[in-house]
Amino acid sequence: MSQASLSSLRAETLISGEEFRAAAVLYTRVFGYERPEFSLNPNLLSALARNGGSAVGVRTADDELIGFAYGFAGRDALGNDFHYSQAAVVDAAHQGAGVGRMLKERQREVALGWGHRTMRWTFDPVLSRNAHFNFSSLRAEGVGFVPDYYGRPGTDRVVVEWDLTRDDDPFSDPFDDLRRAEPPALGRGDWGRAVFGPISRRDGSVGEAAWLAVPAQAPAVSDDEEERASHDLLRANVRQSLATLIGDGAVLVSCVRVDQATAVYLAVERPSHPDSGKEPSV
Repeated sequence: MSQASLSSLRAETLISGEEFRAAAVLYTRVFGYERPEFSLNPNLLSALARNGGSAVGVRTADDELIGFAYGFAGRDALGNDFHYSQAAVVDAAHQGAGVGRMLKERQREVALGWGHRTMRWTFDPVLSRNAHFNFSSLRAEGVGFVPDYYGRPGTDRVVVEWDLTRDDDPFSDPFDDLRRAEPPALGRGDWGRAVFGPISRRDGSVGEAAWLAVPAQAPAVSDDEEERASHDLLRANVRQSLATLIGDGAVLVSCVRVDQATAVYLAVERPSHPDSGKEPSV
């Protein structure tokens, strides 16, 4: 998509039954869901949008809905309030063109309007493209890891937290310099394994860091038994590494490609919670 066509897009809050139905159709199509239990109820979207939640979309100049995100008010076990973004989808023909950023920024405006200062969502840690968007583009952090988040195998998730009050000044981001750090030259043989070492900060201090390599491209679903076993082993190794790192108090702050095959996460020490001193609970 050209920059000119991108500028013609508009992000908006969805308010009508017709818009909620269109959003539900887009959601099902993008995820490729066929089983009815994974469909999205338009009435639920309406109720969420009216009661502390969000339902936002991005449209073309021709009024076609090409992006959609929704969320709701959340609170964790420690009493931390946040806006939880359950899903964001972009039509395949428009992916990689900034629509996802438009959705998140519009959802941020809605969340701030409800009085939320942070937003959370989850993503599959093997999908490094999503990680790069979360950490490098939005400047959010990975604050939690939950195995089998949706109660079924293959649904391990990293929990992301985004400070909605952070402005464009890099000094308002405590991890700005770390997000720019150059990862070590890890490769396919390092996938799923945490590599530890020192990392220098902008102020001259040196801290501890861990680098975790994963595939740069989402592994394809295969009928080959050996390939499936390799993929299962990768997920098991990533699960063990993330559970240990985040369980020991680290946060994920970046994910960058080192070559066409490999991307690398950076995990660093978690700072104290800015408001209450309580760490996020997931």
